[in-house]
Amino acid sequence: MAADASAPSLAERIPRPSLSSAIGLVFVAVLVLWLIKNFTVSPSSFIQVSLIGLTTGCLYALVALGYTLVYGILELINFANGDVFMLGGMFAITYSTHFFNLHPGQGPVIVPILIVTLVLVMLSCGAINATIERVAYRPLRGAPRLAPLITAIGASFIIQDIGLIFWGPNYVPAPSVFPTSSVFNIGGVNFTWNMLIVFLFTIPVLLVLLYLVQRTRQGKAMRATAQDMDGAAGFLYAFYVTAVRFDQGFQLGLIAFTAAVLGGIGNLPGAVLGAVLIGLIQAWNEGLPWHAPGSDWTQSIVFSILILILVFRPEGLLGEHTPEGG
Repeated sequence: MAADASAPSLAERIPRPSLSSAIGLVFVAVLVLWLIKNFTVSPSSFIQVSLIGLTTGCLYALVALGYTLVYGILELINFANGDVFMLGGMFAITYSTHFFNLHPGQGPVIVPILIVTLVLVMLSCGAINATIERVAYRPLRGAPRLAPLITAIGASFIIQDIGLIFWGPNYVPAPSVFPTSSVFNIGGVNFTWNMLIVFLFTIPVLLVLLYLVQRTRQGKAMRATAQDMDGAAGFLYAFYVTAVRFDQGFQLGLIAFTAAVLGGIGNLPGAVLGAVLIGLIQAWNEGLPWHAPGSDWTQSIVFSILILILVFRPEGLLGEHTPEGG
């Protein structure tokens, strides 16, 4: 029997990759080859830098979760989120040192002090966020989207100025109380307890947020309301990095927002994935020995990724979750 002349050929049935997809594949291939070369040059250094990147990514993830949770429900990009994170770090240092006289070498009493400090920081940042929402965002709920966006930027600068007034322009040191001893050391790769603490903190926060939003009545009510509408990170950062400055919330907030967009805005697992990838990219760029651009290029690389994602895959790696988009 003669073949149907109207049937598409094999070449026609296989979709041709677009130019943007081809460019993206070439970029990914070059990146993979560069990483393989760095691994062959110094395997232990590559793994050590990657562990640092994963830890940094977990810190970014805690801030990115705030961005993506608010946007996934209200479709509001809360630019003040990063600055509330900064206040969380400042509160953590102030409460722990001024109220409880926290300092290295106190022994087991450090643990209850940190727990109480964490509770106070979370309550303080929650109260600040609730106040900002009540005063600045709720009156603009029915306004055009540009109005709350500009208000969020204004709230960000106000919080920065508050941090500048109360804590000054310099870095505020935090006591180094997270243990830095080795959890394991294999082949020159050293994984320390302060890194493990960051990991052990981020994963439960993600799981609790997923349960809250998807399984509880309150979470379902939040999502239903959004469809009808057509300080923990600062605490962890303060004691892991041991220094906070008034403008760090804005800088880190932009990186966390990039991570949220990279993973898929409104998508909680996507925010964590995007943050971990950004953390790894930063660590590889700043720490790998073979032809790494260096720290001067970190912000340019991160925001170039943001531009590329917005141009070629605006829904993010795992897809965005919004009231309209699901």
